[in-house]
Amino acid sequence: MGGHNLVLIIFSVFLLSSSAYASRVAQFLAPGDFDVTSPKYGGKPNTDISQPLANAWKDACAATTPSRVIVPKGTFQLKGAVFKGPCKAPITVQVDGILQAPPIEAQLANKEFWVQFLEVERLTVSGTGTFDGQGQNSWKDNDCNKNPNCGGLAINVRFDRVKNSLVRDVTSLNSKNFHFNILGCEHLTFQHVIVKAPGDSPNTDGIHMGRSTRINITDTNIGTGDDCISVGDGTRQLTVSKVSCGPGHGISIGSLGRYDNEDDVSGLNIRDCTLSNTLNGVRIKTFPASPKATTASDIHFEKITMNYVANPVLIDQEYCPWGQCNKQIPSKVKISNVSFKNIIGTTSTAEALKIVCAKGLHCDQVVLSDIDLKLSGKGTLTSHCANVQPTITRVPPPLACATKA
Repeated sequence: MGGHNLVLIIFSVFLLSSSAYASRVAQFLAPGDFDVTSPKYGGKPNTDISQPLANAWKDACAATTPSRVIVPKGTFQLKGAVFKGPCKAPITVQVDGILQAPPIEAQLANKEFWVQFLEVERLTVSGTGTFDGQGQNSWKDNDCNKNPNCGGLAINVRFDRVKNSLVRDVTSLNSKNFHFNILGCEHLTFQHVIVKAPGDSPNTDGIHMGRSTRINITDTNIGTGDDCISVGDGTRQLTVSKVSCGPGHGISIGSLGRYDNEDDVSGLNIRDCTLSNTLNGVRIKTFPASPKATTASDIHFEKITMNYVANPVLIDQEYCPWGQCNKQIPSKVKISNVSFKNIIGTTSTAEALKIVCAKGLHCDQVVLSDIDLKLSGKGTLTSHCANVQPTITRVPPPLACATKA
């Protein structure tokens, strides 16, 4: 090969390499991208990026065209973050790295939450990264399972008054308290989200919500130490589908009826979900002696698979976790138009179905259809119903309100 041709080949390779590099640089410097590790913001792996992240958000939120805050791969410490809107255009927070909260509660920037998205519209939180709450050292200080007046620990990620937004692909790991908390939100979707914490981690609900409308949770895997999904008062038009739950305490509506400022719950659809080795299945729970009359209606559980689940089907209007309730005074939460359909699998408790409604305020329009649960363990399969006259279709006798009150 002639020297002239060799020079041309080398020069061509150089041009291709330079072009690829230039393309990467151009992508890095795209006007809509705000990378916390860029020279402007100065974030570095294995350091606290609270200020670089806050600065990147401020600039991105002020952009008049769609923008993206980027946390690239790597491990970063974060004392806390508040992503406050409103922003001028659609905005994405892309987390591909691992964000680590301080392992000690006192080192958090805010004692109630670690990360908060506040009053933002057209938000996307995405990426392959992890919000690591590092809650292992704090769980021993959480006595909320025994103390009704407990102070609680910091929530991993809060969404407050967020609208028309999407959370997808990210992971919440070892939260000190709830993993995700949704309050006052509208049209918020969780898609392909992962929640991880040990089964004995206290009060680590996967996704908790209240006073929100049109929340959609789909294709999500939750394993934690409390409810995989818990639905508080004021929730309307919730859709949950293709969720895997376990370990955990199941998928719960409530608890309701504890406080005097609660709102009604309605329009909840939970379907195509699988629960494995959980302490409860699908349930509605309300406190007795409620201070205010409210309703819980239009609630439907359908196509649910139970794998060795305790208490697979449950309505409990005498819910009293601390043993300090007056069960002689019935709950004032009126439950109506509720269905449990196509519930199959195995139960770890002999009493596989229990529907105990409030005395004097019976549950109305309860439907039990196509329920087929096998007992995996000792005992005799049975069920119990009180203060309810459900419509029962294709349910074997042991599960069809075998005992009544």
